[in-house]
Amino acid sequence: MPKNNTIQIHSETGTYEALADVPVLRIKNHILGNDFSLSLVYCSPKTSQRLNRDYRNKNYPTNILTFPLDKHSGEIYICRSVAKRDAKNFEMGYTQFITLLLVHGCLHLQGLEHGEKMEKLEDELTKKFYNQKSSH
Repeated sequence: MPKNNTIQIHSETGTYEALADVPVLRIKNHILGNDFSLSLVYCSPKTSQRLNRDYRNKNYPTNILTFPLDKHSGEIYICRSVAKRDAKNFEMGYTQFITLLLVHGCLHLQGLEHGEKMEKLEDELTKKFYNQKSSH
């Protein structure tokens, strides 16, 4: 796990599509604070399905999985191919949807659960950060 005030980005394919337009570090710092260490992993549908099955008892790939590790660190797994498909269902472009997913995962790491409060914050923060240039 990285030291505090850092973010590590990993990809099973070694590519980082659409990250240039997603301000990952700013989103992380705004929601979780500068002292939170985050690992962001772009994973395959196979990995997403395995993690979803192992940790949530759901046997299908999902667009995002969030794992708090302790009070100051956590991991977010995003499956880009599922996100690309789901973006259309939410009537969003891919980059906007990745921004929403990152906001969503950070809010979970902050301790929020699904519901009206979380949805309102997701909407506000996605609008705030969408199209901002990355600073990671």
